[in-house]
Amino acid sequence: MRWGQGRRVFLAVGATDMRKAINGLSILVHERFGYDVFRGDLFVFCNRRSNMVKALYWDENGFCLWHKRLEESRFKWPKSADEVLEIKARELDWLLAGLDIRQAHQRLQYEMLA
Repeated sequence: MRWGQGRRVFLAVGATDMRKAINGLSILVHERFGYDVFRGDLFVFCNRRSNMVKALYWDENGFCLWHKRLEESRFKWPKSADEVLEIKARELDWLLAGLDIRQAHQRLQYEMLA
């Protein structure tokens, strides 16, 4: 799925009540996590069983809510001490495809010595 250029992606690491729709999720983003839900960033949530994901974002003049439910298997949802984890859009694609983003190769930064 193409999430758009320059859009930041945030995972709500713990389990989220999937009965929440746009209003409930946007309040969660603003009040619990302290983010501006109207910036256009993508906020992604997963249920306790790790078989359902919702993604919320603001798109110019309204909210969009994307939803995926697996009929078999589970998402490899990351565990973290943080409530929110910022990832790259490609890592979200990997996560939705069933890959574990914690085991992906990390980008290395090298500098030339003077």
